[in-house]
Amino acid sequence: MSAFLYGLALQWKLDIRSKALLVTCYVVPLIFFLLMGSVFTSVMPDMKETLIPSMIVMGVSMGAFIGLPPTLIETYGGDMKKVYKANGVPLYSGLVTMFLSAFLHLMIVCTMIMLLAPVLFQAALPENFVQFYFALAVYVIVSLGIGCVLGLVVKNQARMAMAAQLVFLPSIMLSGIMFPTGLLPEMLALIGRIFPAFWGYRLMLEQGMRFSNMWYLILIFALCLVLCGVLLRRKGEN
Repeated sequence: MSAFLYGLALQWKLDIRSKALLVTCYVVPLIFFLLMGSVFTSVMPDMKETLIPSMIVMGVSMGAFIGLPPTLIETYGGDMKKVYKANGVPLYSGLVTMFLSAFLHLMIVCTMIMLLAPVLFQAALPENFVQFYFALAVYVIVSLGIGCVLGLVVKNQARMAMAAQLVFLPSIMLSGIMFPTGLLPEMLALIGRIFPAFWGYRLMLEQGMRFSNMWYLILIFALCLVLCGVLLRRKGEN
């Protein structure tokens, strides 16, 4: 247990020093929040009620789909995998520590958004903070699960950039955070339901904490766990 905690602390320090993580988990989400928060609340004043979950969905999607996978590629596609094997360290150890470290970073930036939004844009705070943070944690965990699968499946950074965008852009454009999904063509609206952002956004809204908004997220995370296990086993055999 002490070795695992040491590994987690080490990964946390490495992530803090990482410019890529700083950009994808903090700088870009906060800049997007500052710019689009002003635009949204000026053009659509009613969006003050949903501004916090909307901006959080963008921040989590950026960190999970664009920030985490490249780190996994560097670890499991390079010499670090050999170091794990040589020292008898389970391959899943690195995945778990990176997952937990990214989870903490995303929870921090989401909290920053939640605290700044009422001050800067008079956004409505969640009525029930316990339920909101539970919904937020569920969405972050599921998004990071997909990010882990991407990082283990894709083998180079160039392809990773393309794969990440294929998940990130629909998550932002089709989830309902930019404009109501009722304005989309029916086919695009149906495609948007495939991505966890659609369900995570609704889960964080007031009165959104119900099983009808959560079951799909649970299913996606279960599939991610299975896929990560299979992919790690294959990497261990290579």
